[in-house]
Amino acid sequence: MTVGSVAFIGGGVMGEAILKSLLGKGLAKPADISVAEPVESRRKVLEKIYQVRTVEAPHKAAAGAQTVVLSIKPQNLPEVMDDLKGTLNPEQLVLSIIAGATIKTMTEGLGHEAVIRVMPNTPAQIGEGISVWTATEAVSKEQQAAAKELLAALGQEVQVDHEHYLDMATALSGSGPAYVFLFIEALIDAGVHIGMPREMAERLALQTVLGSARFAQASGQHPAQLRNMVTSPGGTTAEALLELESGAFRATIIRAVEAAYEKSRALGR
Repeated sequence: MTVGSVAFIGGGVMGEAILKSLLGKGLAKPADISVAEPVESRRKVLEKIYQVRTVEAPHKAAAGAQTVVLSIKPQNLPEVMDDLKGTLNPEQLVLSIIAGATIKTMTEGLGHEAVIRVMPNTPAQIGEGISVWTATEAVSKEQQAAAKELLAALGQEVQVDHEHYLDMATALSGSGPAYVFLFIEALIDAGVHIGMPREMAERLALQTVLGSARFAQASGQHPAQLRNMVTSPGGTTAEALLELESGAFRATIIRAVEAAYEKSRALGR
């Protein structure tokens, strides 16, 4: 299956990640893709690497495309909506990955009803992401199927029936990689602190986190059960976990996700 013609409004990191995945998995050809990007040097890079058509104005990229992907920074959305408003036809699908931009903001700002809002995350850049998305009633079943195919190229996808889950996903999976990276960084620093060479500490920390996540997926067991498997009575792991709990490790993570959730809701107001 192909996703048809796609216009990217914004040729930044996430826009390029989607573009690269579509081409790499044969879901689109370079001739099917156009990119609106205001920075000329960036346009030249995308043209050279992917042989796609690039333009400066959003409405020129969107003209004739079956799917229009909004992959811009939130602060650039008003001017992009002004440029696109009145140029989209009802059969076109708008798919937005803009953090905090609500469906109401986009449907009203674009004067267009067929909108899908997506919260992807950065592992999508290597096809290991997870995207949470929801669609308006104007989005057809065929368009939803095309969206699923597009998002599956980035990793896993989860469709939800209410937009409020997008703010929750922003806090958990959207911002989540940063929490994991901070944990990895702390593990590496801890290894160095006790005398391990940094390169060795980095290798051990990365594989430990990666292997643990894959083991949790493969086992299907609750994380608490897996944790108990590693924790011997009176052992080193039990001692370390006591320190983590004394430092409110679990509660701090919960509060961090809650803070990100409230910030996401505030951005959408």
